[in-house]
Amino acid sequence: MAEHDIDPDVLLADRGYDSDAIRDDVRARGGTPEIPTKKNRRVQHSVNRALYALRNRIERFINRLKNSRRVATRYDHTASSFLGFAMLAAIRHWISFVTRPSITVAFF
Repeated sequence: MAEHDIDPDVLLADRGYDSDAIRDDVRARGGTPEIPTKKNRRVQHSVNRALYALRNRIERFINRLKNSRRVATRYDHTASSFLGFAMLAAIRHWISFVTRPSITVAFF
């Protein structure tokens, strides 16, 4: 969050990141925070459910990447070699997705 190289258009996060400081930081950088509010908050913020559903897809994909032992345990010493093996794991999952005989893709 401290990196200011790329300002996000939308920040998708879970309830653990629900704080005024994070929301203000994202708004100051020109983005929209899509974070569900905690139950004990006095002011409840609304969330675009269709957009927030994309976060679930991202988390499921990262979980699939972690099924590759080398990516999950990070044996590599350099960031570039780790990124290379993470990309190989992503390509492996992409190929299995593309080569399925009957695929139905739904976009929100």
